[in-house]
Amino acid sequence: QVRHLESGGGLVQAGGSLRLSCTTSGIPFSINAMGWYRQAPGKQREFVEIIGSDSNTDYAASVKGRFTISRDNANNTVYLQMNNLKPEDTAVYYCKREDGSSRFNYDYWGQGTQVTDSS
Repeated sequence: QVRHLESGGGLVQAGGSLRLSCTTSGIPFSINAMGWYRQAPGKQREFVEIIGSDSNTDYAASVKGRFTISRDNANNTVYLQMNNLKPEDTAVYYCKREDGSSRFNYDYWGQGTQVTDSS
């Protein structure tokens, strides 16, 4: 059973920083690409950033230069360092095993972690 446990969210002013964590169990973590997604109120869940098993990364244009994804295979954890946060970054953030499924048909979403602009 795949399980994701996201943490690290909170209230933050515009321009501030947060680091999100997602610990995953039930899969051979080190050989899997992992992604971060977010869902703002009233909107569909959207892609944020991805890291491959080789640590190559890709990101959404909206977070370019501000967010950085990384991974710690020893602890089955993927991180999202978020800098220079903007009000439009307010959302619930989730991680996902990149197993070929889309964000619309992935069966193992965790509870997510809430990031809220407090400005």
